[in-house]
Amino acid sequence: MRLILAEDSTLLREGLVRLLIEEGHDVVASVGDGGALVSTTAAYQPDVVVTDVRMPPTHTDEGLRAALEIRKRWPGIGVLVLSQYVEKRYAAELITGDGERVGYLLKDRVAQVGEFLDALDRVAAGGAAFDPEVVRRLLARTTHTDPLAKLTAREREVLEKMAQGHTNSGIAESLFVSLSAVEKHVNAIFDKLGLASAAGYSRRVLAILRYLGS
Repeated sequence: MRLILAEDSTLLREGLVRLLIEEGHDVVASVGDGGALVSTTAAYQPDVVVTDVRMPPTHTDEGLRAALEIRKRWPGIGVLVLSQYVEKRYAAELITGDGERVGYLLKDRVAQVGEFLDALDRVAAGGAAFDPEVVRRLLARTTHTDPLAKLTAREREVLEKMAQGHTNSGIAESLFVSLSAVEKHVNAIFDKLGLASAAGYSRRVLAILRYLGS
């Protein structure tokens, strides 16, 4: 996998570069600000970019804005965002569109090397990988008027796993239920959210967008 890494902390950046190389990936560039991330992406066209949210010069949202620009200009390139905090608005904005090749992890998750690498693989393969804490924070925004209020506790749990990027079989394994049970819950979620089957649209992505973009 060809990667570009954007992180302003030299220590963390070099540590991640070393980890990714040891795992057999090709880190074609590592940069410390959002502008350099966009320019190197244009030059190298990697499979995935991994970026921090807050980078120079203002240390606010430069990395996130660079990620959104990359999503717009090169939709075939995966984007995995790392953040110290849950930036709710940006998490929703990141997956607006097809909801593919995108991930959002809290930096604490990077310490869990296996989870970080799994998320990276999912994004590179065209899927999604959202930190469980990010999903929980976004779900907590719902109110009694929100369509999600119609879901049972188990259906909300399944939707949370869907938002993290898990397949039906992965959900079944993590919740210790059968695949058919998961498929039943997923169909119930679609029905309760009023997501009719339509050509050209992924009901799975629309279900996730329904609350992330609310």
